Amino acid sequence: MAPKRTRNKAPSSDPHGIFAGLVVFLIENGVQSRRLQIWKQKLVQMGAKIETHLSKKVSHVFAMSSDALFHDVDKEQLARFGGVGTLSSSLPHSVPDLNKDITEIFGKLINIYRALGDDRRSFSYYKAIAAVEKLPFKIESSNQVKNLPGIGKSMQDHIQEIVTTGKLSKLEHFEADEKVRTISLFGEVWGIGPATALKLYEKGHRTLDDLKNEDSLTNAQKLGLKYFDDIKTRIPRHEAQEMESLLQKVADDIVPGVVVVCGGSYRRGKASCGDLDIVITHPDGKSHKGFLQKYVKRLKEMKFVREDLVFSTHSEEGTDSGVDTYFGLCTYPGRKLRHRIDFKVYPRDIYAFGLIAWTGNDVLNRRLRLLAESKGFRLDDTGLFPATHGSGGKRGARGTTSLKLETEKEVFDFLGFPWLEPYERNL
Repeated sequence: MAPKRTRNKAPSSDPHGIFAGLVVFLIENGVQSRRLQIWKQKLVQMGAKIETHLSKKVSHVFAMSSDALFHDVDKEQLARFGGVGTLSSSLPHSVPDLNKDITEIFGKLINIYRALGDDRRSFSYYKAIAAVEKLPFKIESSNQVKNLPGIGKSMQDHIQEIVTTGKLSKLEHFEADEKVRTISLFGEVWGIGPATALKLYEKGHRTLDDLKNEDSLTNAQKLGLKYFDDIKTRIPRHEAQEMESLLQKVADDIVPGVVVVCGGSYRRGKASCGDLDIVITHPDGKSHKGFLQKYVKRLKEMKFVREDLVFSTHSEEGTDSGVDTYFGLCTYPGRKLRHRIDFKVYPRDIYAFGLIAWTGNDVLNRRLRLLAESKGFRLDDTGLFPATHGSGGKRGARGTTSLKLETEKEVFDFLGFPWLEPYERNL
C-alpha cells in the first residue's frame, strides 16, 4: 500500500516541541544570513516563536558569542530574560551540558523508577533531562525553565531545590531506603528487570557480591553482573567513530555494499554513548539474509565481539519481519574493557523504520508512535501499519502489511511531523 504523495510545504511548528513556549530574540551580529535563516527555521520547527526586537514577550536571547551578545544588549536589559545563551557554530554536535548538577540527579531517579517498574515517572525525568541538558545557559532559577515542555510544577520545584541546595531530598530519601536502594542497584545489571530484582531482594541479597553465587541467574545476567562496571563506562565519541569504521570495513569484506550505521546517542551527535546500536541493511534487498551469523563469527575471530547475550535470526526463514538481532559485549581494539553492542539487520524495505527507532531518542519515538495512532496506524521498528478500530477505548490490532516508505524523511512527512536531522533528535 503506497502512501499518497503530498506537495512540499514550509515546515510547521511542533506545539509539543522541545522549545514550545519559548519566545526567542536572535542577535544577528556575527551570523551569516544563511545560517541565521536555518537557526530561525529550526527553532520555529521545534516550537519556539521568534521576535524581531527585544519586546516584553521575549523569554530567551541567543547570540553567536558573548561578544556579539553584549555588543547589542546591555546586562541590565538581559537581566529580565529567562535565559541567555550563545549558539554554537557547529550545530551537528550537542552543546555541553551546563546543568549537570540537575541532570545527574534526575538520571539517578530514572534508574530508581525503572528498577521499581514505574515507567511513567521514569519517562517524566527522561523528558526533563532532554529539555535541560541542551540549554545554552546555567540555570539559576526555576523561572528560567517554567515554559519548557516536560518541566511541570513538580520538576520546577525539584530544579529550584537543586540549584539552591545542590541536592534533592527526594533522591536522598530513596537512597536511604534499603529496599529501594537494593532493587535499584540490581536493576542496573544487564538483563535483570524489576520483578527479578525484587525476588533477589526478597531472597536476602543486598549487594552485587551477594548475587555472584545466585544459581537462578541466566547466563546473560551473569555476564551483566561480571562486567557491571565495564558496561556502565561510557564510550567517547572518537572511539565509537573508530569502531563504526572498523565495523563497516569488516562488513564490506564479507558482503560488499552492506550499509552499517551506528545509531543511538552517537548518531544524535552526543559526546559519548552508553553502548553501540548498529543498524544494518543491504541496498539490493536480499544480501542481508544470513549476513549476521557470518559477521558475528568474523568479529569474534578478531576478538572484537567477546560474549553473547541475545542472538536471534529470522531473515532466511522470513519470520518476525525478517529482522536479525544480536546483543553482546565487545572491546575497543587493544583493550579488555567490555562495552555493550547491539546489531539489528533489516531488509531494505523496512530499514527506514529501524533506523528511526534505533536512533531515538525515546521522547521522539514515543511522539511518533502516538502521532501514528492518532492517524489510525501503528508504528514500530518494522513498519507503519494500518490499525483496526479498537473497542472500549482500546488500541486496534496492527495490520499485517506496512506502508512502503523508503527513507526516514518519508516517514516523518507521511506522519506530518517536522523533519529533524539525527543531531536534532535529542528531544
